[in-house]
Amino acid sequence: MKALQIVFSPTGGTGKVADVITQAWGMPVTKIDLSNPKTDDSSLCFEKDDIAVIAVPSFGGRVPGPAAQRLSHIHGNHTPCVIVCVYGNRAYEDTLVELNDIAEQSGFQVIAAIAAIAEHSIMHQYAAGRPDPEDKSELSGFAKKILEKINSDSVTSSALQIPGNRPYKKTGGAGLVPKADRDCTNCGLCAKQCPVQAISIENLKVADSKKCISCMRCVVQCPHSARKVNGAMVSAAALAMKKVCSVRKDNELYM
Repeated sequence: MKALQIVFSPTGGTGKVADVITQAWGMPVTKIDLSNPKTDDSSLCFEKDDIAVIAVPSFGGRVPGPAAQRLSHIHGNHTPCVIVCVYGNRAYEDTLVELNDIAEQSGFQVIAAIAAIAEHSIMHQYAAGRPDPEDKSELSGFAKKILEKINSDSVTSSALQIPGNRPYKKTGGAGLVPKADRDCTNCGLCAKQCPVQAISIENLKVADSKKCISCMRCVVQCPHSARKVNGAMVSAAALAMKKVCSVRKDNELYM
């Protein structure tokens, strides 16, 4: 038996949550990085006893478009899977129910769903340091309950009762597009790492606003901290979200 992590984690928070879950199972783990546009996700092979963890961040209450597209290319072969949406302490809205639909359409058998908190990828003061030790303990407990369900042969095909709406909420555009400042050395790492190839190697300073999904991967990956978003816009957004984001939200398990 092995676990397969199928994860879209541009800045690493979603990956941390997925790691906690699979580590609790104590089995070999194969990782598939949906954040990498060069990942060949169409040739994945699932064996009889595999367990999949499909984890994505919530982008404005929805599954990120590139993640949804890449997941649709995977053939799940009725593999039991745990779907996970990770959000920065605001709300995940329709992300989890949309991810459930995508996973089922790709042929996975969704047996459990988790909504988890990680540090906000833009406004780092919200959910700072999460998943923290308390989160990790709780998520490990969730994972062990799920494994018990699998080992007891109590997995059924009945639909989970997951919060969210169908039709899903309307997606928003990229509100914050990172730009390079004078510290940029033109190394090109941002262009190579961009999940949607919004940065041209010929013009590294500015991302294509029509392609950019504001995932902040280029900001995190830049070795010289040369890519940034508009500070005034971030401050305004943080102020608008202060009330809803300031109260610690709990992780949630649906089985």
